[in-house]
Amino acid sequence: MPISRLCRTLLLGALLAAPGSMPLALAGSAGAALRDAPDFTRADLDGHSIALHTYRGKLVLLNFWATWCGPCLSEIPRFADWQRRYGPAGLQVLGVSMDDGPAPVRAAYQKFHLDYPVVMGDAQLGELFGGVLGLPCSYLIDGRGHIVQRFEGEPDLKRMESRIQSLLPHTPGS
Repeated sequence: MPISRLCRTLLLGALLAAPGSMPLALAGSAGAALRDAPDFTRADLDGHSIALHTYRGKLVLLNFWATWCGPCLSEIPRFADWQRRYGPAGLQVLGVSMDDGPAPVRAAYQKFHLDYPVVMGDAQLGELFGGVLGLPCSYLIDGRGHIVQRFEGEPDLKRMESRIQSLLPHTPGS
């Protein structure tokens, strides 16, 4: 195996073994383009049409979650806080519930006083993003529509917040 291929293989293995997150621009050269986020349009809980491409120019935290997922419910208040704090700097949180129906999602939306859109997801939408096999699963999508990071399972929220701050053009207080 050529040295450069061996190095890429070892790097990929090390990154995949690291818990919590996975950069998506791993294959190819250092200058390889990031993966484009697949566009989708879904109705939010009020029936309004939400299209991912309408958030171009913003940093999007796309969060796949469910009401029966304990780690999901523990991170949602933090995401709501980030939307309030970092929204003016360009962050847009977008929730995708993987529940079977909207009733428990509406109850959670009200309980947590969410102020970001939540749409209903399904396996087909999860497959567009490479398969959402476990929850929670979140993606950071830059203003050009490129996926820059994927967080699987219960994330390190301090690390996730730090990554968000690093991707925003300016954050409150900086």
